Amino acid sequence: MNDVRDAAVPATTAEQATPPLRLEFAGEWRDVPADRAFVIGRVGDLEIDDNPYLHRHFLELRFRDGLWWLANVGVRLAATVSSAGGAVQSWLSPGARMPLVFERNVIVFTAGPVTYELSLHTEEAPYEISSQVEATMSGETTVMPARFTAMQKQLIVALAEPMLRREGVSMNELPSSTAAAKRLGWSMTKFNRKLDNVCDKLDRMGVQGLRGGPGQVATNRRARLVEYAVTSQVVTRADLALLDDEALRDQADSED
Repeated sequence: MNDVRDAAVPATTAEQATPPLRLEFAGEWRDVPADRAFVIGRVGDLEIDDNPYLHRHFLELRFRDGLWWLANVGVRLAATVSSAGGAVQSWLSPGARMPLVFERNVIVFTAGPVTYELSLHTEEAPYEISSQVEATMSGETTVMPARFTAMQKQLIVALAEPMLRREGVSMNELPSSTAAAKRLGWSMTKFNRKLDNVCDKLDRMGVQGLRGGPGQVATNRRARLVEYAVTSQVVTRADLALLDDEALRDQADSED
């Protein structure tokens, strides 16, 4: 998790008693009331889905002490919260809460086989991304410490394609391994081998949810991989071109 102190500086926008907060989910916008808690879950003020793996009450938004706060009121699921651009990322576990200090915050979470994304927007955030961090996001320097081969990155893009093509919209269905392998023109053996390699690499970095235990593969690891890769900018929309890279296809064919 990145340290907010290293990536944020005070914004120049004047503070107001209750800065407005807007929520975007599935292309629809809502104004979040400041006089009460706003509940997100299977039921509540924002009813995400009737997905039985999703808590009835999962996330809660509340304005308190001059700040908007996001709380995880569930008992099992966690959420990934990142600033727009992914410079700052936090893992919000059950029972935890955190202030929303940037103009745009992206929340991604997985419930069963489905990964969801929503975003929170305010024009009066108390912090903004520093110019030094913005420079590291320009593509001239490496943000991720992990290094992936071109084909490993291609695999991640194939799985993340729906989310990359529809930013800010919930992703209700990830491609299956079979569909992703077909998209790449790979055999299932090759796809699973490279997926194992990617998950092993991130697991060694400490990324949670990609291993179910010693020698075991985590259930829904594809969803967790996409969740992490998109919010951490391992892959971005610019990487979609990898899916039709003929040089990579020729290289992949030579490996079979």
